[in-house]
Amino acid sequence: MLSKTQIISFYIQYLKSTVCPRTNPYLSLQIRPISSLKVVWRKDLKLDEAIQNDKKYKLCARVVKEVLNEPGHVIPLRYLEKRRERLRLNVKVKTFIDKNPGLFDTYYDRIRPKSDLVPFLRPSIRLRNFLEEEQRIYAENEPLIVSKLCKLLMMSKNKVLSVDKLVHVKREFGFPNDFLVNLVPKHSNYFRLTGFPREGKSFLELVEWNPEFAKSVIEWTAEEEYRLTGIRVRPNFHYNLPRGFLLRKEMREWVRDWLEMDYISPYEDVSHLHQASREMEKRTVGVFHELLSISLLKRVPVPILGKFTEDYRFSNAFSSVFTRHSGIFYMSLKGGIETAMLREAYKDGQLIDRDPLLVIKDKFVELLEEGWWEREEQLKLQRKEAKKDMEMTAMRNQCLDEQG
Repeated sequence: MLSKTQIISFYIQYLKSTVCPRTNPYLSLQIRPISSLKVVWRKDLKLDEAIQNDKKYKLCARVVKEVLNEPGHVIPLRYLEKRRERLRLNVKVKTFIDKNPGLFDTYYDRIRPKSDLVPFLRPSIRLRNFLEEEQRIYAENEPLIVSKLCKLLMMSKNKVLSVDKLVHVKREFGFPNDFLVNLVPKHSNYFRLTGFPREGKSFLELVEWNPEFAKSVIEWTAEEEYRLTGIRVRPNFHYNLPRGFLLRKEMREWVRDWLEMDYISPYEDVSHLHQASREMEKRTVGVFHELLSISLLKRVPVPILGKFTEDYRFSNAFSSVFTRHSGIFYMSLKGGIETAMLREAYKDGQLIDRDPLLVIKDKFVELLEEGWWEREEQLKLQRKEAKKDMEMTAMRNQCLDEQG
């Protein structure tokens, strides 16, 4: 008599040989799950360099944001010093201010009446001018910001997202600080705030579905190609492995078949799809592609994407998508943080697919570079004066020696 284990094994082999996966897709998934397909992660130095180049800019932006969040946009220097660890500032605040002139003015005031005078920081005239320019650029690009916010809501399963999550990702997608206070109420035809803000349980809900916003970047690209060439192409991902990157034969075949599947828009209802199906994998990749495409720098830290796991129906192991589809994405480990990047948006490590809101970053970098240049010129002048003093001292000493 066969044992229980032998009977089960025989039954599984029978099903494999007699049941077609197309008639029973769930069985096909159980036999060969997607999670079993592995791709070895490989470093891309040029894409890592793109993150490294923005490190200094982001540090300055964090410090500026910290000061601007204070009442009156002023803060005692010693208060800011106590927040160095949270700001990931590895030098003293005074050293940081000296290295980045043009950001803040230092003045003396009292923290409390009759207390001693202490140094305070406030935005410089240059920084205030930049902030005014920033508001102008936000106003010019308001339709773009509205479309991004609608897209984030339209991709979610219930067309609603937590306000806390949206505030957390506002820098990634280029939303202004006051978008909930000023922008959302102006567009009540699209957005509605619900919940209890005082209890930290408020949500942003989509009111109106705009079909124009429901077209993904991939679908727009396919339509644009048809308009220019007259040849209708099927929407699909741009798949381009970096030079020297090889896939095993099994994985190459799987990717080929997977790319041949119909494209699934990130704005489609996929509640009927099984979480482990190839179709759901196609949709998940589509959502990540769209999220990275509408982000400012075409890259988003993986932990931030993870905050939307439930909203966008990601699996708990969603980060494996970025290595499994290395021809579409790159996952950088630079700075000890996993960052998902869109390969097609970069060339030789330089961002080529630029968001219009990046003008704000460009102007901020100009402000920083102007201060760095002035500091360098000042240091050159000081070195020149010091050298001149040393030469004069040497000449005096020589004269004294000759007289002696």
